[in-house]
Amino acid sequence: MSTTTLGDVLVAADTVKASAGSGQLVAAALIGIGVIVLLITIFKLHPFLSLTIGSLVVGAIADRPLADVVTSYTTGVGATVASVGTLIALGAMFGKLLADSGGADQIVDTIVGKSSPRTLPWAMAAIGAIIGLPMFFEIGLVLLMPVIFLVSKRSNTSVIALGIPALAGLSAMHGFVPPHPGPLVAIDALKANLGVTLGFGIIVAIPTIIVAGPLFAKLAAKWVPVPAGDLFDHELEEHAKRPKFGITLATVLLPVVLMMGKALSDLFADEGTTLRDFLDFIGTPLIALLIAVVVAIFTLGRASGMDKDAISKTLEKSLPPVAGILLIVGAGGGFKQTLVDTGIANVLADFVKDSGFSILLLAWFVAVLIRLATGSATVATITASTIMAPLADGMATGEVSLLVLAIGAGSLFFSHVNDAGFWLVKEYFGLTVGQTIKSWSLMETVLSVSGLAAVLLLGIVV
Repeated sequence: MSTTTLGDVLVAADTVKASAGSGQLVAAALIGIGVIVLLITIFKLHPFLSLTIGSLVVGAIADRPLADVVTSYTTGVGATVASVGTLIALGAMFGKLLADSGGADQIVDTIVGKSSPRTLPWAMAAIGAIIGLPMFFEIGLVLLMPVIFLVSKRSNTSVIALGIPALAGLSAMHGFVPPHPGPLVAIDALKANLGVTLGFGIIVAIPTIIVAGPLFAKLAAKWVPVPAGDLFDHELEEHAKRPKFGITLATVLLPVVLMMGKALSDLFADEGTTLRDFLDFIGTPLIALLIAVVVAIFTLGRASGMDKDAISKTLEKSLPPVAGILLIVGAGGGFKQTLVDTGIANVLADFVKDSGFSILLLAWFVAVLIRLATGSATVATITASTIMAPLADGMATGEVSLLVLAIGAGSLFFSHVNDAGFWLVKEYFGLTVGQTIKSWSLMETVLSVSGLAAVLLLGIVV
């Protein structure tokens, strides 16, 4: 299948009545997005507040009654938190169990122990991807840093040569693979099939990690020479008892397997059969992650010697760090619903449908612009998926999943000084701003561009 262009798409949401002329609606959307970017970048306002204010600005300029704007916003927040918020909470619990039980350390020690100095960068990329599968980016980053330093010191290998592959694996999972917030938001906004998107996300992530990780790290290590042992010393946390590697890895992959099982049953099993009904149920994201958390309590928590109180404390501590993410995602849903209910979404679709641009390329570009302006991959994903939502209505299932991944690739582009991740990497590695740009920022750019290339190539055969 050739890449779908905007002119090929039939916008199916014609039932939404525009509240103003098309020119005024386009201006409302652009000004609203501009206000959000301005509030985040210049006034340093929290993205939750910025998205909320931006929604009100859009509604006011579009001549929609403000009471209706508030209704649209709250409806969008409620629907998004209901569909995505519970998954984020369950993912946080699972990741915290993996870290506190020593399961993450067990994965690291096992993979590194079986690697030669030559294959260590590839091993670190695998560790980053595995750790990044159930964990949010910031949590995974903090967890990986001691690992990078320790392995670098023991193997007398450049910190950059090992750190870049690990961060590439972590970042790729964050951008391409659910249940991370970005892909989940895009899947919800574009009404994509989660199982198909998950499968395509893994297919895209593998070559992307290879290019932006071990291969790019060879250049980055030359541009930014940070020899082993120059940074402060770290040691992995010691656990009296760790869960076994095989059990840990199986637990990490369990929700992925369950969701993939649902996708395969939808393709190959007959409707109404007991097998399909069962696989559809356990492969639903909420149920798959719930099962994974319950299983992890035993395979990770109890297997590591944690008692009921310790497990309860771990689960309780997992939720406060994701409160901000939940609010941002919810506000993004409110912003999306405001654009839909004012009729702006349809106007934007009509405005660009005859341009002939590839939808995938346009989605990536929009996400890149928001990412560069705000520094937030999540905000970039929310905004880009909102703009592209009406264009997804006439697309096939596989095409919509590729649209999600194109947005995810764009949301990773060139992390710089307005991104919290930029400063985390800079301070942990002890780099200058220039060195951080030549290593971390360029790695993110390579990840974004190679991810787009993988999506476009996959689009040829889907």
